[in-house]
Amino acid sequence: MTLLIGAGLSFLGLAALCLSMGRHHQALWPVPPESRRVLGLRVAGWTLIGLSLAAAIRLDGWNFGPVDWLGSLTGAGLLLIVVQSYRPRVLLWLVPVAAAITAVAALGALA
Repeated sequence: MTLLIGAGLSFLGLAALCLSMGRHHQALWPVPPESRRVLGLRVAGWTLIGLSLAAAIRLDGWNFGPVDWLGSLTGAGLLLIVVQSYRPRVLLWLVPVAAAITAVAALGALA
């Protein structure tokens, strides 16, 4: 469960940071991002990455939590690199799927 939650939050955070960049934003939408959207995406991205670290530490403790977090952050980053390099439009449906999986895993961890 920890890796699903950590990877999901990390992927969502990295995707938000990625879409805050003009080049990646324009790969999905034809217009450049507004400054308010850029700021919102950056805040959301860093918040989600911070939440992924907090979740890993909460679920696995200080001994293994940061290790799990770094692994999930690396895996999420590699997936995002592949998606953005070859099929950037896939991100439009991959983000809601990742959010749903993360929510289900978090609810399962609470139960």
